[in-house]
Amino acid sequence: MTIILTGLYRYPIKSSRGQQLQQSQVLRSGLPFDRSWVIAQPNGKILTGRECPKLVLLSAEPSAEGLTLSAPDMPTLFVAMGLFSHIHPANRWETQLSTYHGASDADTWCSAYLGEQVILLWVGFEFNRQNSVGEPITLVDAEPLLLIGEGSLADISHRLDRELSMQRFRPNLIVQGCDAFAEDSWKKIRMGEVVLSVLKPCPRCVFTTIDPDTAEKSPDQEPLRSLAKYRKSAAGVLFGQYLTIEKAGIISEGMEVEILD
Repeated sequence: MTIILTGLYRYPIKSSRGQQLQQSQVLRSGLPFDRSWVIAQPNGKILTGRECPKLVLLSAEPSAEGLTLSAPDMPTLFVAMGLFSHIHPANRWETQLSTYHGASDADTWCSAYLGEQVILLWVGFEFNRQNSVGEPITLVDAEPLLLIGEGSLADISHRLDRELSMQRFRPNLIVQGCDAFAEDSWKKIRMGEVVLSVLKPCPRCVFTTIDPDTAEKSPDQEPLRSLAKYRKSAAGVLFGQYLTIEKAGIISEGMEVEILD
C-alpha cells in the first residue's frame, strides 16, 4: 500500500489556526515560521489555546517582511519584522527564553482580540531552545515536527461516532494509506530528499477538546476521554508521533512516504 503525504501545516503563532501549505522547506528546526511567534502576558508568560481558546481562530500569515494577522471581528493587521527590535524574556515549560518584542500595534490588536493585556513576541532567527537530540527548535512544545495518519483520526472518530477535525491535534504532516496508528511502529521515513526520524509519541492534553472551528471546549471532554481508554501510557494519552530531521530539503503534498525502518 502506498503511503502519501496529504497534509502539510504550520502554526506561525503558537496555538493559532493552522496554515496549510502545498510545499515547504524542511529545516533542521522544522518548517520555516512554525511557532515562531507567541502571545504572552506582559511578564513574558506564554499563552496557548489551553488558557485562551480564541487563539485557534487567529490566523497569521508570515513572510520575510513580516506577519499578517486576522481574526473574527478584527481588522487585518500587517506587522513588519523590523518592529521586533528588543529582547524580551519569555517563559514556558519552566524554561526562560529570550524573544523579541516591540510591535506595539500588534500588542494592541492581540489585546483587543483576546480581551486582556498581552504582547506579541518573536523567537528571532537564532533559536535558544534545543530538542531532546540537541537540535535548535522554535516555540514548539517538544520536537520540530508532528505526524499523524488519517487512519488514526478515523479510528477515534469511529469510536466517538462523530467526525473530528485533524486540526484538533495540530499536526505538521498528515499521511494517508496506512492502518490506524501504523506510525507508532515507524523509526525512519523519507519523502523525496527529506529523511525524518520518528522519535517518540506525542502526549495529548485538554487542547484537543477545543473545537478548531468554534473555539468551544467539548462539554464531554472528548476526544481526550475516549483516547485515554486505549491510548494511555505512563507518558500520557498518546496520539501522533514526534519527528526530528536527519536530512533537510523540500516536501510537497502528494509525495510518497517511504518507510525506511
